[in-house]
Amino acid sequence: MSRAPPRMNSHRIALGTGTAFALAAGLVWGLVFVVPLLLPQYPALLLSFGRYLAFGLIALPLAWLDRRALGRLTRSDWLAALELSIVGNLLYYLCLAAAIQRAGAPLPTVIIGTLPVVIALVANLRSRGRAASAAARDGRLPWRRLAPSLVLIAAGIALVNGAELARLHGTAADEATRYAFGAVLAVGAVVCWTWYPIRNAEWLRAHPGRSPRTWATAQGVATLPLSALGYGAFWLWQAAGAPGGAPFAMPFGPAPALFLGLMFAVGLLASWLGTLCWNEASQRLPTTLSGQLIVFETLAALGYAFLLRGQAPGAQTLAGAALLVAGVVWALRAPPATAAALPA
Repeated sequence: MSRAPPRMNSHRIALGTGTAFALAAGLVWGLVFVVPLLLPQYPALLLSFGRYLAFGLIALPLAWLDRRALGRLTRSDWLAALELSIVGNLLYYLCLAAAIQRAGAPLPTVIIGTLPVVIALVANLRSRGRAASAAARDGRLPWRRLAPSLVLIAAGIALVNGAELARLHGTAADEATRYAFGAVLAVGAVVCWTWYPIRNAEWLRAHPGRSPRTWATAQGVATLPLSALGYGAFWLWQAAGAPGGAPFAMPFGPAPALFLGLMFAVGLLASWLGTLCWNEASQRLPTTLSGQLIVFETLAALGYAFLLRGQAPGAQTLAGAALLVAGVVWALRAPPATAAALPA
């Protein structure tokens, strides 16, 4: 019986391990979709600054333990961590939390669910215009291999989205406007998170000697001063008599124990652990494939949202979820043409 070449075995190991890390990231990232529903009275700004302030504080002791590796990061590395933190952390979650508070969790979730398609398309288009060495390092899926999985994922997203839009039929005009604004904010979150994983993966694959754990901690450290300044500015704005009603009860709002508990929970699980798992996946998978695996976040968020609703998803939603899974399975069976370049 013939044995697979070592290079192919290395690719399969990298593919399996990277997929497992992407699944773990999706499961913990799905938690952030229910936090705005559990804290509906909290402004989206405070939820975003609070989450990443907690993330930064959690990162401080981790940074002390990893101080030697962090000390080897250059000024350009820290600038990259800072820009990733602004767009992929603060701005993304601000848009997402505001969208969920206006439209509920499922509708923004399925809009965010377009990320596998959008990221795969953008990553493939970017690889065409890059140097051959960079394209070989990052991997590129030929369109004929990429198309079937994208069609399945797009069809799944359309089914789930249709089921959620059907629930809006007959609602009041102001509610419809609120939902529409939530959808626009969710599209803004898609823009942020199309840029973030592509830029993050490019940095990681350009620096294979860097630890994904160190890079996750570096992003937490870079987020800390930004979120602290934002939190303080929001507090001062409220103290000065913010327009639009009664001032918000600062520093921790009307449910301080729940707010602090959820902020530190998502700061540790979704922000640090999720980023660590995604960094591990990004070092093992081509960007076109890892982008599609963000579908795990969509599936987890949908599951958590229906669990919070206390109801089972309908047949159309389940069919859409099945198509999403089928698209991911198809993508995993279509390795990139540069599979030999993937690290073990």
